[in-house]
Amino acid sequence: MNIFCTRPGCPRPDNVFADLNEITSLKTAQQKYCTACGMPLILDGRYLPERLLGKGGFGAAFLACDRRSPTLRKCVVKQFQPANDLTLSQLETAQKLFEREAVVLDRLGNQHPQIPNLLAYFPLECSGWNSSVNQQFFYIVQDYIDGQDLEAELADQGRFSENKVREVLEEILNVLQFVHDQDVIHRDIKPSNIMRDRQGRLYLLDFGAVKQVTQQQGSRLGTSTGIFSMGYAPPEQMRGHNVFPSTDLYALAVTCIVLLTGKDCQELYDSHKGRWNWKNQTQVSNSLAYILDKMLQPTPSDRFASAELVLKALNPPPSPPPIPPLPKLKIQPISPISVQPKTSIQIQTFAPAPSPSPAPSPPPAPPAVSTPPAPPASFQTINLLKAAAFTGFEITLLRIAVNGLLGGSFPLLVLILGGTFGGLVFAQYRRWIETKEQIVLALFSLGLVIFIPLFGQGIPFSAVIIFPVLAALGGVAAAALFRLIYLILYRFL
Repeated sequence: MNIFCTRPGCPRPDNVFADLNEITSLKTAQQKYCTACGMPLILDGRYLPERLLGKGGFGAAFLACDRRSPTLRKCVVKQFQPANDLTLSQLETAQKLFEREAVVLDRLGNQHPQIPNLLAYFPLECSGWNSSVNQQFFYIVQDYIDGQDLEAELADQGRFSENKVREVLEEILNVLQFVHDQDVIHRDIKPSNIMRDRQGRLYLLDFGAVKQVTQQQGSRLGTSTGIFSMGYAPPEQMRGHNVFPSTDLYALAVTCIVLLTGKDCQELYDSHKGRWNWKNQTQVSNSLAYILDKMLQPTPSDRFASAELVLKALNPPPSPPPIPPLPKLKIQPISPISVQPKTSIQIQTFAPAPSPSPAPSPPPAPPAVSTPPAPPASFQTINLLKAAAFTGFEITLLRIAVNGLLGGSFPLLVLILGGTFGGLVFAQYRRWIETKEQIVLALFSLGLVIFIPLFGQGIPFSAVIIFPVLAALGGVAAAALFRLIYLILYRFL
């Protein structure tokens, strides 16, 4: 059996042990050591690495089997392998991220079928290679997803269709909705972290950069640690500012446009204008383009606030079905009554002759709902008050003018004022005099009357101004009182 050494830099990591080919020996064998560097090979006494799957910024992943499983179940062993050029602070941060991935997988993996389960988390201390200083390594063991990540799928099959991207979007949104409900932000959504198994189900991987939304009191809420994938991270994450559920939505939208166009995300972003230029690289429906553009907004508050809202936008509720028409009423013909010449009366029923179906009668109209009649248009409040003010103003000016010219003859005064009052009321009722005419006539009348006292009895100038204004206000008050009485009577009578 072949066992792969996990020590970084081992010159010959492949080790072959013929005695482990027999299942009984495999399950009972003692520890095996690398023939090149002396690294322990059976991790935690049960996991046997078979080959290297890949390396990342802070670790390496190996395909392994679990010898404590009856079927030698396949699993993934991830080893914490920080770069040598990290500072002590960066090393501590990276180790915390690795430990956090174990905690999150242990918390979430068993609760959601599209997140790998955590099988083990353990340290391993061993002697150094060509050194007397001991080395310490940390390992995470999780479920093995037998399939292909979307980055490899894009390289093999070419860019995705709109329907295929919609499927990816909906599946990962459902996973993110669960993750965000647990107060966790993934912070590293990208095609290589989404795996499709052989049955077509998608899995969200690599929770090493997750961020807890709820922090201890006094710490910055949801602050980023500066760990992100260039091009997929939104501006707030790249600047080390607060991160939100919409931070993951931004990265998921970038993933979708990369899958749609087949282009690298750096090629789709215009850094000079600060916007994404992707719609000219593919053809999608307006609805999907709107959703992705909203998820790609640079400001978090301009994006969808949650995965649930994006799912609702992708699957809007269907419009209600039309109301079915009322059933047609059929009139059954009445059988005629024939009278025989005998004394007894017999009632016979004759079948109607075949004829075209009678035209359906229209459905009965619904009973009318009685509503009180609307008040007449002539009693609109604003028009009534304007008319009252104008009439009072004009009548008072006319009274001043007649008194100044004719000396106050009472019969003639009553005749002139009464006729003028009736004429003004009738003209305004017929809409001959409206707002514009009222203003013009009032100003003209006032200007004309101001000069009359110079040739009459010398009525003071202040009286020419004050008395018409007071009369206008009195007319408004009287009209308002009339309107109030009218509405009260209209309501109760």
